[in-house]
Amino acid sequence: MNNDPELNGKYLGTITRDFVKIAQTISEASYHIRKRKISDFPIFPICRIKQPVGQLLLGRTELDLDWHYYASFLEEFLQRGLVDQDYLADFTAVYKNPEEFCCLFVIDEDFTNFVFIPYPEEENS
Repeated sequence: MNNDPELNGKYLGTITRDFVKIAQTISEASYHIRKRKISDFPIFPICRIKQPVGQLLLGRTELDLDWHYYASFLEEFLQRGLVDQDYLADFTAVYKNPEEFCCLFVIDEDFTNFVFIPYPEEENS
């Protein structure tokens, strides 16, 4: 479940370009998922076409994005069989601090994987 090297070339540019625009929204959604005790493990599926995992948070056309962004969490991934119960301990062991990193689940024709992206550091003015 590490960041895949294939991400660097084909996906990193579009994801990074989008992430600058939506990091605050994703961070707030992550905070609310954890604060409301829905899950300690927020996951944000992203894809270019609509898909059934999670609730749509931001559509591609809303902020001129390359991806649709959904809000979900580990328990939904377990229910749908996207994370196998036998690997739950492995998943939680590599899951990064959700206050510092966003857990994206990238869904595309040639690539489906978890990717952790750090939230931008807030500037002190």
